[in-house]
Amino acid sequence: MASRPRRARPTLHAGAWWLWALGLATAATRTTNPLLLGLLVAVSAYVVAARRTAAPWSRSYAAFARLGLAVLAVRLLFAVVLGSPLPGTHTVLTLPEVPLPHWAQGIRIGGRVTAEALVFALYDGLRLATLLVCVGAANALANPARLLKSLPGALYEAGVAVVVALTFAPHLVADVRRLRAARRLRGRPDRGLRGLLQVGLPVLEGALERSVALAAAMDARGYGRTADVPPGVRRTTTALTLGGLLGVCAGTYGLLTAEGGGYGLPVLLAGLIAALAGLRLGGRRSPRTRYRPDVWDARAWLVAGSGGAAAALLAVSAATDPAALHPGVIPLTAPALPLLPAAAVLLGLLPAFVTPAPEEPA
Repeated sequence: MASRPRRARPTLHAGAWWLWALGLATAATRTTNPLLLGLLVAVSAYVVAARRTAAPWSRSYAAFARLGLAVLAVRLLFAVVLGSPLPGTHTVLTLPEVPLPHWAQGIRIGGRVTAEALVFALYDGLRLATLLVCVGAANALANPARLLKSLPGALYEAGVAVVVALTFAPHLVADVRRLRAARRLRGRPDRGLRGLLQVGLPVLEGALERSVALAAAMDARGYGRTADVPPGVRRTTTALTLGGLLGVCAGTYGLLTAEGGGYGLPVLLAGLIAALAGLRLGGRRSPRTRYRPDVWDARAWLVAGSGGAAAALLAVSAATDPAALHPGVIPLTAPALPLLPAAAVLLGLLPAFVTPAPEEPA
């Protein structure tokens, strides 16, 4: 008796993963507490380890983590070499100071390095590293091709460019690992300057060949061809899209400043409505059909909502208790873990329990 074909597990909407990751990244921008930032990194790492597949792009999380560590190291190096405007009383070391001309006042190279300046640079660099790790989590969990299918027609061409850029890094990481493993099997060095050159040239050659093949495939499929749209519709689409984006920028600036609290939200909402209307009209230029479109179900709402809730709760905590989310460096104080923001960050673990486990390779 023939066995029935195994039914594929339903996949989560790719946009939900990005909204979840952007919510965690937004939460990271609201604090410099290293304990909360470390908790955000741990939450994203746990979800990636539990729900990433065997696809090539899922291996890019480690590359983004290394990039975050490199950014943190560069930030600390700048604090040591270029100094910091923060006054400090705990001197760690004193470097020879390079004399600069009078027009470079306010800038110094070398001099006294204080513990306060190093701690401030550590907090600042850790926040930026956490942002990169959150973006890496989205890149490792979301299928770029499925994300492209969900974009409106007006953003299809820009979406293709973004998807190609997002998929280039994971393929690059996979090529580097494959070539390094091949060199180790042959007993050849894969580290150092010589190993970097021997691995980098084949990787570059493979990337060029892949780009040429992609360009030929896109041309064969008619990429870039648009439908005829009346001039009035094109002008209206341009005006709505540009005006809406300007309104979003102005409204966001108003919300971030104390003086623009009254007009920020109405301008932001009006800009969003105008931009969405422009994108709706712009979709007429590139009519597309979708075969088996991804469904935004309850699980997608839970995943996206968990990231949004973490961002919203940390924003509220930053407004009500800023000292807990931004530990002071003058004087130096040990950071404490606030309970409510920590619980808000832990909401980001929800996707590891409400989404289906990845299928094991046959």
